Amino acid sequence: MNETTQLPYFREVFHRRERRSVPLVRQFVREALVDWACDVRADDVLLCVSELVTNALLHGVPPGRGFRLHLYLEPADGTLRIEVHDSGDGEVCLADSWAASDEEGGRGLLLVAALADKWGVGERDPGKVVWCEFEASAGVGRGVSTR
Repeated sequence: MNETTQLPYFREVFHRRERRSVPLVRQFVREALVDWACDVRADDVLLCVSELVTNALLHGVPPGRGFRLHLYLEPADGTLRIEVHDSGDGEVCLADSWAASDEEGGRGLLLVAALADKWGVGERDPGKVVWCEFEASAGVGRGVSTR
């Protein structure tokens, strides 16, 4: 019996601790989704990417350093995984609620938790990896969906 094994798609990018990194990473992810003909909730993915990268820049990347974004698409199980690797010692914590304060920030991970199918934090030396996953599939001609 012949079985075809489909290897995961993978891309990575490194950016320094700069404000312009957020739109550059969003564009990087958008292009990968199009290249892979990835059927996924693209608007949700891009919002989560923005939140994870912004959190890394604000809380996880020391001055003079950068972060790395890994993007995986696993066709076999239909998972798109986004990982943001930083080298800081900042802790990851969720705000207590949407209405907990009148502060402008502090709700990014609540958005990630609400939009992504899964999310979490892993250890790294130094630093941490904050990740999220979405149900997705790849196939020529399918294109990016905003379902």
